[in-house]
Amino acid sequence: MKKLRTIAVALFVATATIASAQNKKIDVAKSKIEWVGKKVTGQHNGVVDFKGGTLIFKGKKLTGGSFVVDMNSINTTDLQGEYQGKLNGHLKADDFFGTEKYPTSKLVFKKLVDKGNGTYVVTADLTIKDVTAPVTFELKVNGSTATTSFKIDRTKYGIKYGSGSFFDNLGDKTINDEFDLTVTIQF
Repeated sequence: MKKLRTIAVALFVATATIASAQNKKIDVAKSKIEWVGKKVTGQHNGVVDFKGGTLIFKGKKLTGGSFVVDMNSINTTDLQGEYQGKLNGHLKADDFFGTEKYPTSKLVFKKLVDKGNGTYVVTADLTIKDVTAPVTFELKVNGSTATTSFKIDRTKYGIKYGSGSFFDNLGDKTINDEFDLTVTIQF
């Protein structure tokens, strides 16, 4: 009888623990990823869309998350017409993201440190073009919104076009290795 009672209590605790973890799907229509790529002579701005994603909470505490990004949605917002089309096409080509072969990128949280007040330091695996490398960023959760800004070194994912780290004599054609992301997630 005592053994049965112990098993029942253990099952209750396990069920309560599992039940308290909540997966919250992101609203891809309201969430956004804005990017800025810089070069010697200026910069370009744009957006890329989420394909899906989930944040995992235990109570009100963020405990995990993962996201998939639709790389075919990459769009330059600082240009119009022919120039916008050319840059969008180049970003989708093999020189950059190779979206025909690699239509999605993925980010998976690996470690979270709670700094308090809804702020977390997230270490995640980011996969671009089937290459995975760690990234670390600060994420702020407020209600049903999470926000972050961080830099990604594109050369870690084999994207070397116009990189002064890999090619000499590029002059004013040099493109910075890092690009900036500003992310707003609605869930």
